[in-house]
Amino acid sequence: MDARQVILEPVVSEKSYALMSDGKYTFRVDDRAHKTQIRHAVEEIFDVAVVEVRTIKVPSKPKRRGLHSGRTRSWKKAIVELAPGERIELFEGAAVAE
Repeated sequence: MDARQVILEPVVSEKSYALMSDGKYTFRVDDRAHKTQIRHAVEEIFDVAVVEVRTIKVPSKPKRRGLHSGRTRSWKKAIVELAPGERIELFEGAAVAE
């Protein structure tokens, strides 16, 4: 799987913003990707050294709109810890803008 297919988008939330100070960055990843693929994709795309990868399956939630009910899609989230001193400029720009 190509690195651009593994990492889908960054997750921007209060929790992910708080983890950035510890050198941990959160991404939405392909459901089929495993930790080794995620590690190689982050190292290739952002040119950083990855220490640890944690993955979480975010479950679907029930939703309603009027009489129609359904569920959101479940998705996979990865929290990537970088080596000390490493950082991703893409996220740092978002933190400054807020």
